[in-house]
Amino acid sequence: MSGHGDPIKMTAGRGAALKGVAEVPGDKSISHRALILGALSVGETQITGLLEGQDVLDTAKAMRAFGATVTRHGPGDWSVQGVGVGGFAEPEDVIDCGNSGTGVRLIMGAMATSAICATFTGDGSLRKRPMGRVTDPLALFGARAVGRAGGRLPMTVVGAAEPAPVSYTTPMASAQVKSAVLLAGLNAPGQTVVIEKVPTRDHTERMLRGFGAEVSVEQTPEGTRITLQGQPELVAQSVAVPRDPSSAAFPVCAALLVPGSEILVPGVSQNPTRNGLFLTLREMGADIEFLNPREEGGEPVADLRVRYSELTGIDIPADRASAQIDEYPVLAAVAACARGTTIMRGVHELRVKESDRIDAMARGLEACGVAVEEDADTLIVHGMGPGGVPGGATCATHLDHRIAMSFLILGLVSQQPISVDDGSPIATSFPVFEELMRGLGASIVRDNG
Repeated sequence: MSGHGDPIKMTAGRGAALKGVAEVPGDKSISHRALILGALSVGETQITGLLEGQDVLDTAKAMRAFGATVTRHGPGDWSVQGVGVGGFAEPEDVIDCGNSGTGVRLIMGAMATSAICATFTGDGSLRKRPMGRVTDPLALFGARAVGRAGGRLPMTVVGAAEPAPVSYTTPMASAQVKSAVLLAGLNAPGQTVVIEKVPTRDHTERMLRGFGAEVSVEQTPEGTRITLQGQPELVAQSVAVPRDPSSAAFPVCAALLVPGSEILVPGVSQNPTRNGLFLTLREMGADIEFLNPREEGGEPVADLRVRYSELTGIDIPADRASAQIDEYPVLAAVAACARGTTIMRGVHELRVKESDRIDAMARGLEACGVAVEEDADTLIVHGMGPGGVPGGATCATHLDHRIAMSFLILGLVSQQPISVDDGSPIATSFPVFEELMRGLGASIVRDNG
């Protein structure tokens, strides 16, 4: 069962070439952060282009529970009347973050240095995901957390009444952990420092500066050192959310794989901590043009023109993993259609996402007739060339939106259609996925039987 309704079986099969304009939704990472920082600001923050997927809607609901006034004015057009840093009220009920690891971890950070208590839960997938990676550093501020065995939801967090500033070196490459610590540092005196051995997406640092926080970033022998001056007064802003590169990945990859395709994907974020997939695809031989580069909402963006390409497998270095961590599932589908072998290194974080994405993709690809190898930190896909994937399987999605969409993209070019057992989680991040893909010419249907 999905956390948001009955399972929806979906099937993708071969069809016409993909043509047209793919206007993907707003960036999910930035949408979460805009709502949370808007709630922690003084005044009314205006947000345009907000992703209205279930994950972000759950964060909006949570901000209301902590006392902010969050209002939807129209599609993607929202406002947040903030309560200021340290102004969160204690929620009257459990905070349900649905499927969103980003939402729950960032919200825990935002409330961990206020003298309030909150209990968090989520759907079946989120309740399996480890929260200790966030609650351990939050404990250094003085917060306390009690949850299920293994540090899992449901979990109650008691915020620190007298928080202390923290210097923390992240033990894994995780923007969620970094962001939770920085958000907690907002209501702590003095300087909070996060040191990253491997850089991760920097939306939180960019947006904190935009709202008026003092944030410095420097490269040191230890890694990237991010320093936040605590207890600022954040000032409400106007935030224009760029389009999500993780969502753009699906129509982009589909157009590369379906013969004769040519599409335009406008306004996609080209943040250098997020654009690893597009660089990888071009190294594989993809015909992707970056048109009209510009800046929107403090983020670099460009329009992508994508044409069908015959791709070749490559060895992807581990140091690129953080810049394309959410795109590995669809990249694995692409690799299955390339000539030769693709090696994806440094991908251990995929094992603690909405599902164990290495295992989910490996088992699904094997069911579709593709040879794979894996270990704790590597996924190897032996490509079968254009049109070479047999398909014909029903793949388990494990309540994971990206697994569902990735196998549907593969089904567009496999010899036999590919089904997924439950496409309902797609609504958490890309609610218009089916409509958009069908509008380009893709054959994706629901099995209502």
